[in-house]
Amino acid sequence: MYILVTGSSSERLRVRELDAAGVPAGADTTLTTDEFRAMVRERDQDAVRWVWEDTARSYPVLLRGSVTVQRCHDLRLCHAILRNSAMTGGSALANAPASRWDAPAATVPVESPGTTLFEMDLGLADDAGLEPADDDVLAEFQAQLQAVHASADPGRLRLLLAAESVGALIAAEMQFAGLPWRSAIHDSLLTAELGPRAASGIRPARLEELAGRIRTELGDLGVNPDSPPDLLRALNRAGLAVATTRAWELEKLEHPVIEPLLRYKKLSRLLAANGWFWMESWIINDRFHPEYLPGGVVTGRWATRGGGALQLPKQIRGAVVADPGWSFVVADAAQLEPRILAALSTDTAMAAAGRGTDLYAGIVASGVVDTRAHAKVAMLGAMYGATSGESGRLLPRLARAYPRAIALTEAAARTGERGDVVSTRLGRSSPRPGGGWQDDQARGSEAGATPADERRARSQARDWGRFTRNFIVQGSAAEWALCWMAEIRKGLRALPVPAQPPTAFARGQVPARTPPSPFADIPHLVFFLHDEVIVHTPAALAGEVSRIVTEAASTAGRLLFGDFPVDFPLTCVVVDSYADAK
Repeated sequence: MYILVTGSSSERLRVRELDAAGVPAGADTTLTTDEFRAMVRERDQDAVRWVWEDTARSYPVLLRGSVTVQRCHDLRLCHAILRNSAMTGGSALANAPASRWDAPAATVPVESPGTTLFEMDLGLADDAGLEPADDDVLAEFQAQLQAVHASADPGRLRLLLAAESVGALIAAEMQFAGLPWRSAIHDSLLTAELGPRAASGIRPARLEELAGRIRTELGDLGVNPDSPPDLLRALNRAGLAVATTRAWELEKLEHPVIEPLLRYKKLSRLLAANGWFWMESWIINDRFHPEYLPGGVVTGRWATRGGGALQLPKQIRGAVVADPGWSFVVADAAQLEPRILAALSTDTAMAAAGRGTDLYAGIVASGVVDTRAHAKVAMLGAMYGATSGESGRLLPRLARAYPRAIALTEAAARTGERGDVVSTRLGRSSPRPGGGWQDDQARGSEAGATPADERRARSQARDWGRFTRNFIVQGSAAEWALCWMAEIRKGLRALPVPAQPPTAFARGQVPARTPPSPFADIPHLVFFLHDEVIVHTPAALAGEVSRIVTEAASTAGRLLFGDFPVDFPLTCVVVDSYADAK
């Protein structure tokens, strides 16, 4: 059963029951926000799928009332998939003129320093409607159902849309709950790395000391290490023939300035990305609340808006500490993308190499290459299109051992070089190259093309081929991760609430929250990064949560690949601090 949720005014919500075909099964009902929350509490157990325009805007209305839902259909996210999927290319939805459904989702306001989580506008205020009344919301949902029904593989698309939508629920829940973060520990870690906090515009002591060493070693007391052009000129004057100041290029050089310069760049990045200003901007009541963007990358990977949640450096992970009486279950999938490639290509030999063991070690044991490092670089070359260096040298060995896997990536690359699209396991399709790319390809193939025209066309074709080569693997891995998280969430929701849960909020150990969080007493996901998750759980349930997380990985593999014999092993640990997870 579907229940469509839209706004009818600034103070009311309109709900409408729909049958399996999206046809209204009764009259509209107009509700206040409180009435809507009460309805969800009552009806969510009836296998209802809530249909709304944008989970990031709609779901926080419920979360603020300590209400969660089991499943939803996010019209905006699903529209983006169906609009571009090769499986639905002949549908009315895919061929309709551009509309507001093709516009990017509205930005969810980000908290500012000094606000609390419950002062933030996480979507809508209590007295706001979800959206102005729009006649096309129902029509859009019906068009999506029709596009799926008439597609080349409805089953896969339904799974993809369900996974994408539950991913949106998880993203909203993680933003709302927040990742436990201790500001006092963060401050001490920064002080240990950088020295005491300095006034705005002044370098901390450690950076100032390194800046002095850099100037001394370069013989230039006026060089500013924070200015790449200034630093580049000083390096060149010192006889170092470099074209950029990037770390990977500097690491190749031997000169007394390299060590302090690389150290300076590392600490400078820490200060800029996760320093004191970041901490005061993003840590609210000892919680980090990043805004996750499901499907924010064309492959289906997530992105974030502000806060840099997908890049938490090791220097500050010690600030991520579980509440008293709670623990973290931290899990990441081992060699996820190569295993996805083995399953996509049905390469049984490659799947067997990773069965019950590290995949790269299995490749070495099979005699394909001589070291684990060689196995890794060869596999990365296959997935990312490396043709030179060590990857290029080792790739033929990989192709002989695992012909199906390498043939799949090569075919995807050739498809991209022609300007055609490729699709993931469940049906997300790659975009086509832009008009400039098409023009350059046409110019390079004309009778009067210059050698420069031909080189440009070949280079751009190879670049796009590398993109499509990786798209099928990275995109399918993102689908596996969505299914993994969905199964984790389902398993956590099925756990009984502890009789006397260790609610840190009530003890004064962590600043109290009003209204209460729906996750105050139960295990819940608090972090996700491509192939890694963190669950915050009462310590007494950590063993059960670990089992759920591990079994969910196997279930995700079966959802995508049926009974194909590929393993998706996890490294799963129970810790009190994220710093202890690896």
